[in-house]
Amino acid sequence: MFKKKISLLLTCVLTVSCLMAGCGSSSSNTAQSGASGDGSAEKAASEDSRAAAPSNSGEVITLTFFDKNTGDAFDNPVAQAITEKTGIKIEVQQPTGNPEEKLNLMLASGDLPDIVLMDRRSDIVNKYIAAGALVPLNDLIEQYGPDIKEMYGDILNKSRYEDGKNYYLNNWYGLDPDPDRAICIRMDVLDELGYGERAKEGDYFTQEEFRDILAHFKETYTDEDGQAAIPLSANSDYMPAVISTFKAMYGMKNYFEKDGKLYFDVRDPNYLEMVKYINSLYRDGLLDKEWAVNKEQIFTQKAGSGRVAATIGLSTDGNKLLREANGEDTDKQFYMFKVIADGTDPNKTTFSPRSSLGWDAIGITVKNEHPEETIKFMNFLASEEGQYLLMWGIEGKDWDIKDGKHVPRPETLQGFKDDWNAFTKETGIRKWTWFIKNGYGADGTPYDLATKYERDAISTHALTSMANSTWDTAPYDYIGPTAGTQEALSEQKIKDIIDTAFANMVYAESEEQVESLYNAMISEIDANQAAAIEAIYTEKYTSQMDLWK
Repeated sequence: MFKKKISLLLTCVLTVSCLMAGCGSSSSNTAQSGASGDGSAEKAASEDSRAAAPSNSGEVITLTFFDKNTGDAFDNPVAQAITEKTGIKIEVQQPTGNPEEKLNLMLASGDLPDIVLMDRRSDIVNKYIAAGALVPLNDLIEQYGPDIKEMYGDILNKSRYEDGKNYYLNNWYGLDPDPDRAICIRMDVLDELGYGERAKEGDYFTQEEFRDILAHFKETYTDEDGQAAIPLSANSDYMPAVISTFKAMYGMKNYFEKDGKLYFDVRDPNYLEMVKYINSLYRDGLLDKEWAVNKEQIFTQKAGSGRVAATIGLSTDGNKLLREANGEDTDKQFYMFKVIADGTDPNKTTFSPRSSLGWDAIGITVKNEHPEETIKFMNFLASEEGQYLLMWGIEGKDWDIKDGKHVPRPETLQGFKDDWNAFTKETGIRKWTWFIKNGYGADGTPYDLATKYERDAISTHALTSMANSTWDTAPYDYIGPTAGTQEALSEQKIKDIIDTAFANMVYAESEEQVESLYNAMISEIDANQAAAIEAIYTEKYTSQMDLWK
């Protein structure tokens, strides 16, 4: 029934060089394009916005910009257009080594750039604020940042420091509707087993239906080389995402919340039920016996071999191999689905955790001699016009306005397909991802041209199958113990205990052993100050929610 030419596929695997694909990653930081010319959608900017825009006096101000994500020269066409629009030229600084080490050295020495981009989730941001190295932006935004206020909205409120002031602007902020995690199942397998119509409509599956799919695949799959079926596999290089995907089936979040207090997620009653379910899949031979040790390359080879029915998370490179082996038959690829645990509302799953506050923090330092011009520069890039310039390129060259909508030129789309890195470096399109907003512009076109404008069958299907699974992790940002403290050390030890226990519970020989291992884990984390850490979570979470009011 599922007869496959494994030997041929393995030959393909050995000869194909696999490309890594990122999902919403800040490591692929790039920029947008600017609009020019009459008739562009950006001309809808308000009078206030135009009044706050930099004047083209002919004088160019050079600002140093420490960007942990890129060190390329600011001299491509998009960069030149930005300078023309704002009167600002950027001298990009990037360390050759660890960015955070460089940031610490700059702070200690006082040798600061004009603008600094840091990991928003790192303690380095609070260090810079506490040291007085960043300029409060509130008054500057109020006077010169109408587009910042409009585009960021409540993000400004949620990004305030404990003193109530804003010291940075975010990038990749706002919630992205695209799914982040899922249970991925081959469409042809679902069709063979009688689930095809539901699958094509993007319906979800219950945990028992999923078990049925895996079990039938195991029973019916054969191949010429005697390779065993692998109903369900996982990529161990992304184990936190694997665990998070299973948790999503139960609607679990980063922490277990009860009576206004936060606890480690392992205290959630659903956690034990989740582990029991995974363990049952393993004991029944439905979960890849090497699930915990599959590295990226091995996982890709398995997913692309044709003998895997489902994966935890999408194997983009596995699908690439399947396409190479099967041509235009897109059904012989992995599609994204919700699998719902018993008693869980399908609309309350948590498959797509995303922080609306984004990836990075971009601030103006106290060494900047042109704060007003700098905030005007930021305001332009944060505007609709700036967003499309950064991410789409230049109007009339890289894209046009047709029927009131942004339309990319074919050569622009092809440039990303041919050589993404070379194209972004040459043109500047999606090269500078400063102040980038997730989602769609006023005309309904996505800001992120490269990944959202043209969709393949899988990503288009996912918008339906994974709908209503995105949730905002921002309330849980910055609520852990301060780095370097005894509590922080205890927290890390507890996380290590949990990780080890999780693997042991999945490998357990019986459900009774799972429960025994779980109880031992709880006792061990309690002995390592779990209650004290949870008190810190609760206190910081409560303070943050009060600040956001």
